[in-house]
Amino acid sequence: MTRLAPILQEYFTSYLSGQRAASPATISTYRDTWRLLLGFLADQTGRPAHSLGLTDIDEHQVMAFLDHLEQHRGNSIATRNLRLSGIKSVMAFQAPRSPEHLDTISRIHAIPVKKNGRGDVSYLTADQLQVLLDAIGTDTWTGRRDKTMLALTAQAGLRINELIALRMTSLNLTAAAPHLTCTGKGRKQRTTPLTSAMATMLKTYIEERNRKPGDVLFPNPTGGSLSPDAIRKRLQRHAETAAAARPELARIRITAHTLRHTAAMTFLAAGIDAAVIALWLGHESIATTNIYLHADISVKQRALDRTRQPETPAGTYKPEDSLLTWLKSL
Repeated sequence: MTRLAPILQEYFTSYLSGQRAASPATISTYRDTWRLLLGFLADQTGRPAHSLGLTDIDEHQVMAFLDHLEQHRGNSIATRNLRLSGIKSVMAFQAPRSPEHLDTISRIHAIPVKKNGRGDVSYLTADQLQVLLDAIGTDTWTGRRDKTMLALTAQAGLRINELIALRMTSLNLTAAAPHLTCTGKGRKQRTTPLTSAMATMLKTYIEERNRKPGDVLFPNPTGGSLSPDAIRKRLQRHAETAAAARPELARIRITAHTLRHTAAMTFLAAGIDAAVIALWLGHESIATTNIYLHADISVKQRALDRTRQPETPAGTYKPEDSLLTWLKSL
């Protein structure tokens, strides 16, 4: 039996990080995909993950796993498709090494991505964001960390992986224009200015503990990086507290990406050009940024207000003369 354990070890240690030189974010995403899939297969087969082989995975198991992600873990279609990419990548790596499994591998590769219709962009108004931040208790260090972390995410429009990767060296708070530098998709760096209020908040947070330049900016209690799940759980807890004070927030699914959307919508409402917003968010294409144009009806209203509408007087309906109608038909 061709076991999955050595396949995954070679894929992650030799191929993905070595030959492909994949980014830490890609490695982390694919690792989590297979951690979840192996746990799912172990539950389905009743066998420990380390004993599973290629014969234990086929297109039916993969489809069941993807449905499990949506229905039981509450994952989005985008996350489902991302997990499928991680599975297909390992299968493509193993295909030339296991020709006897090519039929199964090809069927897994034939699984299509799920279409993700454009839904409403979830974001917070300035007032709603303030309610969320005010709901975070600051009598503990973790509370002060969370408040600073979420405020920065909403101001800088950070992706969750960009947030996690921030180090003390990512900040420059002594410059005439305080800013942070983060590494986004494709390992592309971008520099984002900070408001004076955000810079002051960060200085206060940093001065509380003796921090070294290479330290994680928003660490867990042991000094390591927070996991995406840890951030989601902390944010969910604060969102629930905020919803108790502002019930309308209970109808909004507040995630780290919601705060990223909030940054974009704040700029759009201020009349900032979509091309500038794309640069701010690190979008490769302005087409990605256009989703915010569709989300903000005030943009369309301002466009309508600038146009001159035809002044057409209201009329009344007058039936056409039957004789004239007959003549027209000849």
